Amino acid sequence: MSSFPSRSSHLKAFGIGMVLALLGVGAYFQFWSSPDLPTVTVYKSPSCNCCGEWVTHMKEQGFPVEVESRFDVKPVKKQVGLPSSLAACHTAVVDNYVVEGHVPAQDVKQLLRETPDVRGLSVPGMPVGSPGMERGDRVEPYEVVTFTPAGDTTVFAQYGR
Repeated sequence: MSSFPSRSSHLKAFGIGMVLALLGVGAYFQFWSSPDLPTVTVYKSPSCNCCGEWVTHMKEQGFPVEVESRFDVKPVKKQVGLPSSLAACHTAVVDNYVVEGHVPAQDVKQLLRETPDVRGLSVPGMPVGSPGMERGDRVEPYEVVTFTPAGDTTVFAQYGR
């Protein structure tokens, strides 16, 4: 009698290992998006890498995210009432709020908790160091602002100062 495990024993062990690995992956993705957070719909150019990095940031912070690729995002910005002075590379909608640009997920969570009477949040432009715009340790000072349908803005958060 051979002291080596049979081929069927190897296959059985491999099968059990694969099932456990798949369960682990499933648990990871279940952890990745939180059932307590609403879906963020992101409108972005299909070729925008930093927008994709921001989507990853939002997912890592527990948001379920749907991406709508558009070659021209300007009509979406106009439709959601974004003042042109607050524009960035991508526009997102979560609940009834607009999230423009590289807004940190923690600020979106705070907005959803506090539910202020504003149209949304924006990080105008594409400041280095904001989520999706990381470049090593470099962080340009930037502000997250709220905006109203009338175009009034208020500083919501400051970073890199």
